[in-house]
Amino acid sequence: MNRPEEKKEFVRAKFASISSRYDLLNSLLSFQVDRYWRWKTTRLLKEFQEGAVLDLCAGTLPLSLELTRQVKDRRVLAVDFCEDMLRSGRQNLPDDHRKPRIFPVCGDGEEIPAPDLTFWGCTVAFGVRNLSRTQKGLNEMYRVLKPGGKLLILEFSRPKNPVIKPLYNFYLNSILPKIAGLVSGDKEAYEYLASSIAAFHEPEELLKMMKTAGFSSTDYKPLTFGIVTIYIGIK
Repeated sequence: MNRPEEKKEFVRAKFASISSRYDLLNSLLSFQVDRYWRWKTTRLLKEFQEGAVLDLCAGTLPLSLELTRQVKDRRVLAVDFCEDMLRSGRQNLPDDHRKPRIFPVCGDGEEIPAPDLTFWGCTVAFGVRNLSRTQKGLNEMYRVLKPGGKLLILEFSRPKNPVIKPLYNFYLNSILPKIAGLVSGDKEAYEYLASSIAAFHEPEELLKMMKTAGFSSTDYKPLTFGIVTIYIGIK
């Protein structure tokens, strides 16, 4: 995947192939800790009780569901470039008050289908590392946020703890792809997961890119021994 378009097409195809088992595997492989990660992330938007929020790289809509669960009047534009993921998520939405407030749209995170200054919040869960042009995506996130709006990126990271690090790396590279391959039928998709985490930016580097995009205040919060990190940017 030497060219951005090659990566984009590869990632789209891999997510399409696992879309029907994606939520099951997330819970299984994270031992359901992924629910806590999403809850922790969306709680950081609690000051925005009104107005629209963008859930970018929304996938099967788990973060959109949490966003609308926490605030009863919140509307969420859920954008993902893999139609199969959105379709799977839409089909499995619970028939409650959240469903009419989630608007799935197939679109590119590097060319967000929304006007400037539209959202008070933008969330991205496990999607930034899949962008073919990270800086372009961050620039777009900044563009669509209102002044004072908040960007929240929930992304896998690499633990620094000398005890946790080798255990996590063994699980990520040796155990997880085998289990996920058996369940999903696409082992390559989860081998990509491990390689994309290894190749992703260090936290300080991503914060620098967020500042380049225009965010005036940035910070990050490691969770679960640094297995994931929440990145925060204020416009």
